[in-house]
Amino acid sequence: MKRYGRITGWGKSVPQRILTNHDLEQMVDTSDEWIVTRTGIRERHIVGPGETTATMSVEACQKALERAEVGPEEVDLIIVATSTPDYLCPPVSSIVQDQLGATRAAAFTLVAGCTGFVYGLVTASQFIETGLYERVLVIGVETLSAGVDWTDRTTCVLFGDGGAAVLVEASDQPTGILSCELGSDGSDWDALWYPGGGCARPFSEEVLRNREHYLRMDGRRIFRFATRKMTEAVTNVVRASGLPWDDIELIIPHQANARIIDLAVRRLGVAPEKVMVNIDRYGNTSAASIPLALCDALEEGRLKSGDHVVLVGFGAGLTWAAAVLHWQPERVAEEPIRVEDWPLLSNLFQPITRVRNVVWSTQVAARARLQDVTLAAMTPIYQWQRRLRRK
Repeated sequence: MKRYGRITGWGKSVPQRILTNHDLEQMVDTSDEWIVTRTGIRERHIVGPGETTATMSVEACQKALERAEVGPEEVDLIIVATSTPDYLCPPVSSIVQDQLGATRAAAFTLVAGCTGFVYGLVTASQFIETGLYERVLVIGVETLSAGVDWTDRTTCVLFGDGGAAVLVEASDQPTGILSCELGSDGSDWDALWYPGGGCARPFSEEVLRNREHYLRMDGRRIFRFATRKMTEAVTNVVRASGLPWDDIELIIPHQANARIIDLAVRRLGVAPEKVMVNIDRYGNTSAASIPLALCDALEEGRLKSGDHVVLVGFGAGLTWAAAVLHWQPERVAEEPIRVEDWPLLSNLFQPITRVRNVVWSTQVAARARLQDVTLAAMTPIYQWQRRLRRK
């Protein structure tokens, strides 16, 4: 019998402390208007004493397990997606496993930048579909404030801390991930990175003096990569799922920048209300971004049982990941097959769906090319205006 991975529980954890744009005005040369216009961010959560990647992970997992009515001792595997563990060694996943009381669980940490949660969700589903495990916790969590240079206004305004988790359980009813795409383009590996602190350039007085232990980012390269890959990845996974585009009820993108999301939405030709955006409340929380948005979408009633949702992210590496998910957290009762559900009718409609998706993806590609040409033409004008303002 074929097995499927069903998300049955979810929970989030964010620090109590909130750092607003107005607070940042007192720390660096910036303003609320400047930050909101360029990023869409109004506030972010920052860890306080005693709050770490591990503590947020444990709290999020406890909420997910409580919702699913599953005990920690019943969990088989814990996957922690993060780039900001409590320590370089041991892995934070083992700390989470111990503090949670998941005595039977294996555990590992997955490092894939902002795409880590989707990578982890796909990995969990594979473990379940092969029959190896029954219950897997997937966590996306970050303490980015520990690696941000709070004197650099180009990066410190962007990031926040937080975490969220889901429990994936085995099911014999079709649900869960319908299609997915994972990718990496290492040619831009230094577009988002910590120059110092690794084995290539260990911690030293020089590393600290040059502030190389803080996160550095090439915003232009990431913007170009993100807008292109988000559009392509969403198009690819929707086509691979076999669903008509109209059957997608919600898109949950990585919350990196409101301008990136807005451009991708226009390229896809999707109504803004079908896209989950909460970057204004959290900032960019990297691997925690998508699961935090998922939890908020459920709290706001924007995702209901039986819906289809697209998760899509991009991040350091540079990496990207997308998945079409059938959202069915509870087991549904077996029902008699209705006429409209017969395989014969389904097979008849498949060619029509494929044609519709080809037309839609062609339109998306055309809009993307037009926007690329427009941006290329307008960039010199923007740069000229910027030089005039500086004079």
